[in-house]
Amino acid sequence: MKRPLGYVSLVLAAVAALFGGFVQAATPFGSVAVGDTSLDVVVAKVLLASAVLLGLNGLYLLVTRLLVDRSVSKRRAHDVRNLFRLVFGAVALFAVLGIVTEQWVGVLFSLGIVGFAVTFALQQPLLSLLGWVYIMLRRPYTVGDRVKIAESKGDVIAVDFLATTIWEINGDLVSSNQPSGRVVTVPNSVVLSSQIVTFGGEGFPFVWNEISIQVSYETDLAFACDTIAAEADDYLGDQMAANIARYREELSETPVELEVQDRPTVNVAQGESWVELRLRYLVHPRRGQRVKNELYRRILTRFNEHPDRVGFPVGRNR
Repeated sequence: MKRPLGYVSLVLAAVAALFGGFVQAATPFGSVAVGDTSLDVVVAKVLLASAVLLGLNGLYLLVTRLLVDRSVSKRRAHDVRNLFRLVFGAVALFAVLGIVTEQWVGVLFSLGIVGFAVTFALQQPLLSLLGWVYIMLRRPYTVGDRVKIAESKGDVIAVDFLATTIWEINGDLVSSNQPSGRVVTVPNSVVLSSQIVTFGGEGFPFVWNEISIQVSYETDLAFACDTIAAEADDYLGDQMAANIARYREELSETPVELEVQDRPTVNVAQGESWVELRLRYLVHPRRGQRVKNELYRRILTRFNEHPDRVGFPVGRNR
C-alpha cells in the first residue's frame, strides 16, 4: 500500500510545484495582499512548501518500501525506517523554512542558534536522542530481543528516537517469564546510565537455563542423574548440540576460553535435608517456561515409576 501512496504524493507534489510556479509568474491575484505581503507570494510559498513536503513524503514511502522489501529481517526494516524518518524530517524542516523565509543561509544560522538554546531547555529529550544514536551504533539490543532495562523486563517491540517500547514479561501481574499484557515505555536516555541485560541477541538468541529437583539422601544418585540427563537429551539433545556449535563459533571470536558441553548436564548440590539435582541446558528465552514444564513432567513421571530408587524429601524444612 505504501508504494501507491508514494506515487500519489509525488504526483501531488509535481502539481503543487507547477501551480506554485504559475502563481509566481502570472500573479493572478494582482494587488491583493495579506498584511504587508502580496497574496500571490503567500499562495506561491504555500504551494511550493506543500510540494516539498509531498515530494519528500513520496520519496520516503518509496525508498523505505524498497529497502524493507529487500531487508532480511523486521529488525533491520525497523532501523531503516527510523533512520530515514530522521533524515527526511530534517531535510523537510530546512527546505520549508528556506522557502518561507527565502534566506537559506539565515535558516542554517538560525537553526544553529535555536539548536544551541534547545540544548539547555530540552536536556532529557536530547539525552534520549543520544541514547537512540548509541543503540543504533553499539546495538546493545534491537527490536525482537528480550531485555531487562533498569527495572523493566520484556520483549522490545519498538525503538524510536526518544523511547524504547517493551512488551512486559513478569512484572507485578504474572511470574514464570510470562507476558503480563502491559506495554512499558523506557526513555532511551536510560541506556546511557543503567545496566542492560539481553537474554539472547541477534547473533546468538539462546540462554542457559536450570531446573532443580530435590530428592532424599536415600536416592540412588547415579540413577537419578542419568535419568534426568537422558530425558533432557531425548527432548533437547540434537537441537541443543546444533545450538552449541553456534555458541562455540561466537566464543571463538572473543578472548574468552570456556569449555561447554553440547548435551544437557546435571550438577549435584547438598541441601539441609535433601540433595538438589540441577539440570543445565540451552534454550531460546521465549521457550524457557514451556521447556521447563515439559522437562519437569517427563522427569517426575520417570522418577515415580521407580519409587524404590528415587525418594523425595519430606518435612518442615523443605
